[in-house]
Amino acid sequence: MYSFEKNGRPQSLASLDVYNYENSSHLHLDDDIFQYEKSEQEKALVRRIDLLILPLICMVDFLQFLDKSTINYAAAFDFKEDLGLVGSQYSMIGSIFYAGYFVFQIPNNYLLQRVPLAKYIGTIVFLWGGVLTAMAFGKNFSQMMAMRFLLGMFEAGIYPSLTLLVSTFYRRTEQASRLGAFWLCNGFALCFGGLIAYGIGNMEGGIFKTWQWIMLIMGIVTCVMGVICFMFLIDNPKSPALGLNAEQSVLVEQRTRDNAVFRTTMIKKHQIIEALKEPRLWCLCFAALFLNVQNGGITIYNTQLIAAFGFNQLQSVLLSAGSGISDIIYICTSVYIVTRKEGRVLYTAMGLMGMDLIGLLLLLLIPSPKLKLIGFYLCWPYAATYVLILTCITNNVSGYTKKIFYNGMVTIFYTLGNFVGPFMMVEEQKPSYYGGMIGYLCSCFMCIVCLGFARWTMARVNVKRSQHRPDENKPVEEDQTDKEDLGFIYLL
Repeated sequence: MYSFEKNGRPQSLASLDVYNYENSSHLHLDDDIFQYEKSEQEKALVRRIDLLILPLICMVDFLQFLDKSTINYAAAFDFKEDLGLVGSQYSMIGSIFYAGYFVFQIPNNYLLQRVPLAKYIGTIVFLWGGVLTAMAFGKNFSQMMAMRFLLGMFEAGIYPSLTLLVSTFYRRTEQASRLGAFWLCNGFALCFGGLIAYGIGNMEGGIFKTWQWIMLIMGIVTCVMGVICFMFLIDNPKSPALGLNAEQSVLVEQRTRDNAVFRTTMIKKHQIIEALKEPRLWCLCFAALFLNVQNGGITIYNTQLIAAFGFNQLQSVLLSAGSGISDIIYICTSVYIVTRKEGRVLYTAMGLMGMDLIGLLLLLLIPSPKLKLIGFYLCWPYAATYVLILTCITNNVSGYTKKIFYNGMVTIFYTLGNFVGPFMMVEEQKPSYYGGMIGYLCSCFMCIVCLGFARWTMARVNVKRSQHRPDENKPVEEDQTDKEDLGFIYLL
């Protein structure tokens, strides 16, 4: 069990619900004071959870990113020409995915609270795999628009579902590394997606075009993964698959209290109203919007931007794997920082967006192709930033309905950003796309402002609560929100 010492007396982390107060004269738990360790039983439990859950959710995340990015690789292999795309039609096909993503968010929030989480994940994975397979047979702009819309609908539930799954099984102090683990798979998808497309691009002959093979192969693999998740993924911390002994059953109760996730199928309207009144919600939502404006544009124009630096089709596809490596480095670095130094989640997110600003400036202002490529690789910290935004929510929002609502709202704004992003890449401005680069610079700056304000609002509450700690905690079954629980301290 977690414990630490204060004034020479052992204290329970479960009773404190925090590993860092904001720096203040009232109370500050620094690295020397705050020390904790898990029992051997809990370590064994966490290893078992990791073994049963992480491989599946990592693979799902890998496939969802790769699947929605297939048109990026297809664009390097006559996709536009075969479909007869002109003007902004390619951008529209890229953006319509997020229209479907947006439309399904409200139904998704309802289903997350009403149906078994693991079965839901397996179902939507299978469905979007089927849609991607069908996309290989699209003949024109209209058909591809319709199928990309459906692909967005079925992928819409996956990030909120996986985030909720992590917050259900893991302590608050464990969540950043687990969220980082499955978001790392976005980077691996960028790496392997480029390599897979490069390999398929070297295939000759066959009954399908190169871009059709990409969609067909990935769609079938995703359908198989959906069946595996439906059959084997668990969503209950007390699942028989975990083989809990008596001590571990007690630990599960303690861990549930710590992560403040008590599953209920009742939708509590007062928790939604409370969330809507919080400035923090809107700060995190707009931060997600601003950082994903760039994501929406650069992800589907990845290979085309690199080709504009002077590389041929196959070279640009191969070099696009470097953006995945950059993504992995950013996520690993950010997770390392926040898991070893308390109070640095949102500060780290702000620093990452600062690096993004530098990369965009290189793309916009420097004429050298080699320096532009370096700038391009610097422009991928927004995935790591989004991981930290989700970590902030899982750590700092309690109340089951409120947590789902927060994740849903942030996902909606994530969707809006991704929808807008491709339209900033105007075809008439290629190869520099200077209008898009300027827009992304402004978005990065506004994201930093929003993150800073969100942190300030929570830090202010921490200082007040550190002066007036309640004598005892309420039972976790009461499903209190972080606002109702006066003993709840935000992890910044």
